[in-house]
Amino acid sequence: MMVCWVRGHFKDVHGSLEFDPENPTRLDIEATIQVSQLWTGEPQRDDHLRSGDFLDAGKHPTIIFKSTSGGCVGASDYKVSGALTIRGISRPVVLDMHYLGKWKTPYWTNAGDAGPVTRVGFVGEARVNRHDFQVSWNGQLENGGVIVGDEVTIKVDVEALLETELKKAR
Repeated sequence: MMVCWVRGHFKDVHGSLEFDPENPTRLDIEATIQVSQLWTGEPQRDDHLRSGDFLDAGKHPTIIFKSTSGGCVGASDYKVSGALTIRGISRPVVLDMHYLGKWKTPYWTNAGDAGPVTRVGFVGEARVNRHDFQVSWNGQLENGGVIVGDEVTIKVDVEALLETELKKAR
């Protein structure tokens, strides 16, 4: 309502990360997000955001990001360029990513602890204009303001398992 940020997250996100912690010069990311799993904590708002006024989950059930290039721009910082597809519309986006490190952790399967695997972590952010994806619903406020701002900040939290160790653990 132009007076505070509405925060939400998606509960069903899957993807892949191409990254070598021993030679951390490149970073590539692919992600698929299930629009139906949007959650802001307010069921009526969530339903409206999934409707044709916003993300149109019925016609466009997924949001997809696929990187086209990604490189190191600092000791632990990366720029990842790619295509973000929302409502079937793809636009170029740059994710600013920060590498949090790698660590060994247990890996649990239905059979129990399958041994340690290496995990890597990243956080990141991008900003997009929602109108670029034809997400243009709005409402007028009494004082001439609007209900929804144009800019959307996308925050990314990534934890990935090193695939070569994951195959051994299975």
